[in-house]
Amino acid sequence: QVQLVESGGGLVQAGGSLRLSCATSGRTFSVYAMGWFRQAPGKEREFVVAITWISSMTYYADSVKGRFTISRDNAKNTVYLQMNSLKPEDTAVYYCAAATRPGVVGADTQYDYWGQGTQVTVSS
Repeated sequence: QVQLVESGGGLVQAGGSLRLSCATSGRTFSVYAMGWFRQAPGKEREFVVAITWISSMTYYADSVKGRFTISRDNAKNTVYLQMNSLKPEDTAVYYCAAATRPGVVGADTQYDYWGQGTQVTVSS
């Protein structure tokens, strides 16, 4: 089992920044990749960004390229999502997820463990 706890969400004005954190615990040695997904009201959950645990390969959704940055601190078993130049359309609940096997990191079905989510609201 891998446990994930997100933090760092909140309310910010358009153009502002937030940093989300995802603290992992448990069988973290089994993690292949960590991802962030988001779900806005009335919409399906969508992929935001992912990072592979060993090689640190990163993958970004086109909608956040150049604005969001994923990073990790192995010593702290924590993954971060730095979000800059936020837009109202970034408003959603953001979920951290862990995948334990190689695959399509942009697909939510690839992920085995999920955090509880943290709300990000961007006002115009």
